[in-house]
Amino acid sequence: MICLEVDRLINEKATDKFSIFATNKIIQMSIQAKIQTIELADGKTITIETGKLAKQADGAVVVKQGGTMILATVVSSTQMREGVDFFPLSVDYKEKYTAAGKFAGGYLKREARPSETEILICRLVDRALRPLFASDYRLDTQVMLQLISYDENASTPEGLAGLAASAALAVSDIPFQGPVSEAQVARVDSKFIVNPTKAEVEAADMDMIIAATMENIMMVEGEMSEASEEDMIEAIKVAHEVIKLQCQAQIDLAAQVDPTQVKRDYVKADVNEEVYASVKKATYDKIYAIAAKGSSKKERTAAFDVVYQDLLATYSEEDQAALGAFISTGFKKSQKVSVSYCVLNEGTRLDGRGTDKSRPIWCEVDYLPGTHGSGIFTRGETQALTSLAIGTKLDAQKADGVSVQREDQFYLHYNFPPFSTGEARPVRGTSRREIGHGNLAWRGLKPVMPSGDDFPYTVRIISDILESNGSSSMASVCAGTLALMDAGIQITKPVSGIAMGLIYDQESGKYAVLSDILGDEDHLGDMDFKVTGTKDGITATQMDIKIDGLSYEVLVAALFQAKEGRLHILGEMAKTIATPNEEFKAHAPRIIGFTIPTEFMGAIIGPGGKVIQELQKDTETTIILEERDSKVASVSIAGNNKEGIDAAVAKIKGITTLPEAGETYKGKVKVILDFGAIVEILPGKEGLLHISEIDHKRVANVKDELEEGQMVEVKLLEIDKRSGKFKLSRKALIPKPERA
Repeated sequence: MICLEVDRLINEKATDKFSIFATNKIIQMSIQAKIQTIELADGKTITIETGKLAKQADGAVVVKQGGTMILATVVSSTQMREGVDFFPLSVDYKEKYTAAGKFAGGYLKREARPSETEILICRLVDRALRPLFASDYRLDTQVMLQLISYDENASTPEGLAGLAASAALAVSDIPFQGPVSEAQVARVDSKFIVNPTKAEVEAADMDMIIAATMENIMMVEGEMSEASEEDMIEAIKVAHEVIKLQCQAQIDLAAQVDPTQVKRDYVKADVNEEVYASVKKATYDKIYAIAAKGSSKKERTAAFDVVYQDLLATYSEEDQAALGAFISTGFKKSQKVSVSYCVLNEGTRLDGRGTDKSRPIWCEVDYLPGTHGSGIFTRGETQALTSLAIGTKLDAQKADGVSVQREDQFYLHYNFPPFSTGEARPVRGTSRREIGHGNLAWRGLKPVMPSGDDFPYTVRIISDILESNGSSSMASVCAGTLALMDAGIQITKPVSGIAMGLIYDQESGKYAVLSDILGDEDHLGDMDFKVTGTKDGITATQMDIKIDGLSYEVLVAALFQAKEGRLHILGEMAKTIATPNEEFKAHAPRIIGFTIPTEFMGAIIGPGGKVIQELQKDTETTIILEERDSKVASVSIAGNNKEGIDAAVAKIKGITTLPEAGETYKGKVKVILDFGAIVEILPGKEGLLHISEIDHKRVANVKDELEEGQMVEVKLLEIDKRSGKFKLSRKALIPKPERA
C-alpha cells in the first residue's frame, strides 16, 4: 500500500511540499507498533514495544523504563547443523556509548570486544533462557541485546535485559517454553526496591537479580552484606511478584501481535528409544555398582570408561558409525538414572558421602614467599592457589563503560587452566566462564574488605585452579580469605563458600539437596547453587537450574543446608588461620596518608612535575595527590621502607607548613654569599641570613663561620609583607657576650 502511494506520486511528478508531507505522514502512520505497559507499585512504568524496529528478525522488542531503552532481537535457524549434540544458543549484550551521549575512551572510538559488565549481563540472560528450550531443540539461536539509550536515573540495564530477551522470544514463532523474566531487587534502608536506579544500587546492602517464570524460580544471583537466609527468600519473593506482571505483559503483547500465532515446527534432534533402552539394559547394573561403591574421580572415571568400552564392543563397526551418538546419549541417560536412584533411594553419592556432607579439607598459608599473601584451599579433588599483591590507588582497576564507571581498589581474577581437569586443550584468552566465576568470588569477599581513608591500598587476588572436581569458584572464595588474612588485611570476618546440588525426580516429586557437589553431580544433577558468607550471613549467591523451575520448598532447603556447610568449612579454615595477621609482610608496601591545604598541590608537583618526580626518586616512594575539594587535598605516600616514607612526609609537610615570625628553625645552608647565606628552613622555603645576623661579633668573611650543607639553628625575624621574603638571624639565638 505504501509502495503504491509512493509510485503514484512519482509518476505524477508530484513535487509540491504538501504532497511530500502527506506521503511522509502516510508512511509514518502505517508503522503500527504494539505496546504493552507494566505499572510497578512504586510508580515506575516499563513499556515493551514491538513492530517498529528490526522487523526482519524472528522477534524484536524495545523495552523502556525512564530514559533507558534496550533493543532485543532473536533469530533461530530452520536447519540443524550436522553433528550438533547440544543447544547452540548465543546471547550477546552490547552497550552503545552514544546511548549516554559519550565517546569510548582511548584511541579507538568504535565499540570493540565486550567489557566484563557486558559479559556478565550476557551470562545472566543466557542462564535464564537456556532451561526453557526443549531438550531436542538443536537449532542455532541468537539473542542480541543492545543498550540504545541510557538514563542513570532509571532502572539499570541488567534489571531489564532478561525481560527484553524473553519478550523478543514471546512475539516470535520460535518454540520457547517461556515466558520468563528477570527483575533486580535492592534493599535500601530496610526497604526492597524492584528495578532500582544506579544510585539506589550503590546505597543498597542487598543487590540481587532473580529470574523466574509465572510459577518457578529459574536463576538467582546477587551480593549482600551478611544477609540472613530469610532476608534472601523475602527478596526473591518480592522480585517474583513483579516478574509475574512482566510475564503476563509478554503474553498480552504476543496476543496483540497475533492472537492465533502458533510456534513453528522444527527439526528435532534424532532420538532412538530402542538404542536407549538396550544401552540402559546393558549398563544400568554396572553403572549402579560404581555409583554405589563410592570412589575417587580418577577411579570412577576409569570404571565408567570400561563399562562404556565394553558396551561399544557389543556393536559392529558399522553400527558404531551409524548409532554412535545414540549410544553415547543412552549411556549418559543410564548414568543419570543410576546416580539419581542411589541418591534418592539410598542416600549414597558417587564418592560415598552423605547428602549433607562436605569433602575433606586442608589449607595452607604463606606458601609463596614473593607475594604479599597467599593461600591454598583444597577440598576433595578441587584445589585453589591464591596469590595476593598490595598496591596504591594507582593500581585500582578502572571500569569506564556506558552504565558502569568505577574504580575498584579490590579485585579478583580467576584462572581455570586445562590441566586442572586432566585435559590438554588450547588456551585462548580469558573465557566468559572465568570472568563469571571470578566476579562471583569477588562479590563474595567484597563485603568484608576494609575501605575508606583508613585503608588507602589496592588489593589484587589471583585464584589459580590447580585441580577441579566441582566448586572451584567457591574454593577461590575460601583460598582468597586465607590469602587476605595471611597478608594482614584486616577483613571484618572470614568468608567461605559452598556449592549445592540437586537430584530431582519430576514424576514422584522426590528430591535430595547435595552439599559440596562434585563435577559429575553438577553434570548429571539438576541444580548448581553457590552460596558464600561469614558465620553471620550470606555475602553472595549464584543459582542455576537445569529443569524448568525450582519451588520455594527446595530453595529454602538448599539455603539452610548451605548454611550448615558454610559454617563447617569456616571451622576447618580456622584450624590454619583464624584471624588476619597483625602486620603486613616485611616486603609489602606501606602507605601513609594525611591531608594538606589544596593550595599547596602545585608547589608539591612543581613545574612540569619536577618536584614530585625528584622526591619520589630520592625517597623511593610513590606519592599520590587527590583534590577532595577547594580547601582540602589528600596525600598518600607508599614505599617499601620506613626511612624513605618518613623523608617524603617530612619534605611534603615542610612544603605545606607556613613559617611564622618569631619561631626557631633548624635549617640547611644552601648557598654562601659575600653578604650572608641562603638557609632552607623548611623544604622549599629559604631565607637570607645576613652577614650581620650571623654572630654578635663582626664577621668579615661568611665562609669563616658557615659552610654549604651545614645545619644551623636560626630564628625567623620577620616576613616581608610585600615580597614574602624571610629575614633570618642566628645571633638572636646566641647569648650576647658581656662587655669587658
